[in-house]
Amino acid sequence: MRDYDNNVRVEQPTACEGYKPSNHQALQEYEINLRFLSRGCIVNVGCKSIAFETVESAMKELNEYVNNTYETQKKWRTLLDK
Repeated sequence: MRDYDNNVRVEQPTACEGYKPSNHQALQEYEINLRFLSRGCIVNVGCKSIAFETVESAMKELNEYVNNTYETQKKWRTLLDK
């Protein structure tokens, strides 16, 4: 945001550092869909799609996501936002 009278960029306040939502709150952030294929499956989380070669590997990641949502979201954002 700019203060055009003084031509200075004004920083917007950000979320409190150190804030970590509960697993329940983080899980409510994105819709999760599974699509099983003849080999493996596709997991859709929000607008991102992740393909897995095996259902077992997908379920392992999904369980990690459910049990430790915030940290797993950070890991996958790093991988998918490249």
